[in-house]
Amino acid sequence: MAGGGAPGKSEEPQPHPPKDQLPNVSYCITSPPPWPEAMLLGFQHYIVMLGTTVIIPTALVPQMGGGNEEKAIVIQTLLFVAGLNTLLQTLFGTRLPAVIGGSYTYVAPTISIILSSRFTDPGLEPIVRFKRTMRATQGALIVASTLQIVLGFSGLWRNVVRFLSPLSAVPLISLAGFGLYEFGFPGVAKCVEIGLPQLIVLLIFAQYVPHIVHSGKHIFDRLAVLISVAIIWLYAFLLTVGGAYKHATPRARAICRTDGSGLVSAAPWIRVPYPFQWGPPSFDAGEVFAMMVVSFVALVESTGAFIVVARYASATPMPPSVLSRGVGWQGIAILLSGLFGTGNGSSVSVENAGLLALTRVGSRRVVQISAGFMIFFSILGKFGAVFASIPLPIVSALYCLFFAYVGAGGLSFLQFCNLNSFRTVFIVGFSVFLGFSIPQYFNEYTVVKGFGPVHTTARWFNDMVNVPFSSEAFVAGVLAYFLDLTLHKKDSSVRKDRGKNWWDKFRSFKGDPRSEEFYSLPFNLNKYFPSV
Repeated sequence: MAGGGAPGKSEEPQPHPPKDQLPNVSYCITSPPPWPEAMLLGFQHYIVMLGTTVIIPTALVPQMGGGNEEKAIVIQTLLFVAGLNTLLQTLFGTRLPAVIGGSYTYVAPTISIILSSRFTDPGLEPIVRFKRTMRATQGALIVASTLQIVLGFSGLWRNVVRFLSPLSAVPLISLAGFGLYEFGFPGVAKCVEIGLPQLIVLLIFAQYVPHIVHSGKHIFDRLAVLISVAIIWLYAFLLTVGGAYKHATPRARAICRTDGSGLVSAAPWIRVPYPFQWGPPSFDAGEVFAMMVVSFVALVESTGAFIVVARYASATPMPPSVLSRGVGWQGIAILLSGLFGTGNGSSVSVENAGLLALTRVGSRRVVQISAGFMIFFSILGKFGAVFASIPLPIVSALYCLFFAYVGAGGLSFLQFCNLNSFRTVFIVGFSVFLGFSIPQYFNEYTVVKGFGPVHTTARWFNDMVNVPFSSEAFVAGVLAYFLDLTLHKKDSSVRKDRGKNWWDKFRSFKGDPRSEEFYSLPFNLNKYFPSV
């Protein structure tokens, strides 16, 4: 029959070739947008990082004995230190557009310090208890910071990540994003009349409007967060002043109302945070050991976050020496957190990594501008408190997109692996499954019993075991790393199947000229850091 021959080769499905740099990124690390747009994008990063900056002190300060005034000062301090650390990381660390802010990982050991018997005396005044607890947290963070400082600047962490492959990076990065699911829709549902509209409006402006309105300016996709937050914040304000929560429960009023945080009235007009503002730090050996273990957990999680930031900034894979250098500066960040008294350690902001993907702008200058906003608004307390009083369900709606982007960024590294290999399928599937399952067991046990599976009289020892196994990214990353290094290593095809051949040329800083472009330090400082 005429024309009934076999389809030509051009019609056969073609595989998508792997790319060591993500295409279609509008501005990469070294190509900043125009200054007006850069300022707006930097302010957007500032708005996004406010969520964690407000949530952590809101949860911890009242348990310490502090009131709204202390909570406002701690938020200002955390914001100020985050700005300093972000500048240091972008100038002298990995030089990636990574925001360094507060971390949920450090919450558990901080709560253990709060519940310590020496701070639970009922005769202790709340403000005295707050300051003593904060000083104990400072001491633990100051000593714990030495772990990342030593591992990073000595090059020891470089020797660990040299054996990291795209295959073992997949579970680590994916669960660094997907593993934070409890901060997503559950937070939206706490005030669904605000959180759900925020999620819907954000999706519309970020994903649908840019394909309908072809302005050529990329306004809606790059500034979707600012536009959607402004709309829903105004809507929440109208609900508040309209009396929608007049007869609501105290918890609903605190979560849903735009004036429920109490930050604006409590924040000082102008205040510059300074080291040891709560007094000299105190030290306890058990609390220090617990905080050091948690610091290592945060180190593993941040390793995955650094890798996905490099991906979304359209940079090449980081040389191990650059990643190790960034870890050292993250140790400095934890040290500064302890010196200033933030009540929390520092790590890479996962939500801001997701914002890079949403905006497709990975410019280093944009993140440095955001650090300037952090410092500026931390000093002008009243103005910063206005933005920090955004209802938390709005923040949770943002997390639904950002954490999803980070998780999917981890899955994107599968393009370098052989998915037709049973070894690859087993390592990815097993580590991801246990990465969810083991922390779920630890968390369920804690909810039911009120304490973790490891329960001794030494609270610090309990944290040393319970916290690592409660982190999805840590469990999945360590398990995938171990299996990838030990399983069928003698097979000739393993190196290619795990994608290691794609990262070989980036093992040395000078292995690819693009590494110099993206990661080189100013003032010829590279010679002072291990590079091989």
